[in-house]
Amino acid sequence: MVAEFAEQFSIDVSMVSDAQRTALTGALGREAFGAVLQMYVADFLPRVRAGLTALGLPVEQISSEPRWDSDTDASDVVFNHLLPGIARLRTLDPVTTEVVRLRGAVAHNCRLCKSLRDSTALGAGGSESLYDDIESYEDSGLLTDGHKAALRYVDSLVWSPAHITSEIAGGVRKYFTADQARELTLDVMRNASNKIAVALRADAPRVEQGTALYYIDADGQPVYS
Repeated sequence: MVAEFAEQFSIDVSMVSDAQRTALTGALGREAFGAVLQMYVADFLPRVRAGLTALGLPVEQISSEPRWDSDTDASDVVFNHLLPGIARLRTLDPVTTEVVRLRGAVAHNCRLCKSLRDSTALGAGGSESLYDDIESYEDSGLLTDGHKAALRYVDSLVWSPAHITSEIAGGVRKYFTADQARELTLDVMRNASNKIAVALRADAPRVEQGTALYYIDADGQPVYS
């Protein structure tokens, strides 16, 4: 049952069924959240590795004999260190960061993510007209060629990380520096933490109508208006 849930989490989290969710929480109880958190880590670290490798960026080697660490609080590592650390990166411009975030929100059908807008990106030139074009970005006259290259890469990391083509990787290298490309890759992982909430049906929208504003503070934490 746990393996089935994890497979669905990895393939398309938006299609996790109520029956699967009920079975997981029924079997694991309070440990269900921790299990889904581990699924997220196991799901996305290989995607990041595949993305960085395709881009020709250095990847730290993983031990061939990994040690299971039963003492470290994984939720502390992910939510208090990893995700805020990625959010503090600032080599990408805020509009590109927001375009990438919203693409991931749609891919995973995260209701919370879709209900939010980054006020920093709006102040830097983002708009609802621009964001409306994300769904059919190849035909957009508002999104830049750099945005489109980034979105092709996002789609590959989300849906087919083992098959990132040289054309897609080349598009990223054309429009982004090495530091920006690494941040772009990590942003996809940070955004994909929404899979935890989606999997557990804990992704209620911030507002029922329209969108709510937020920004990322100096500590890498979201601040809501």
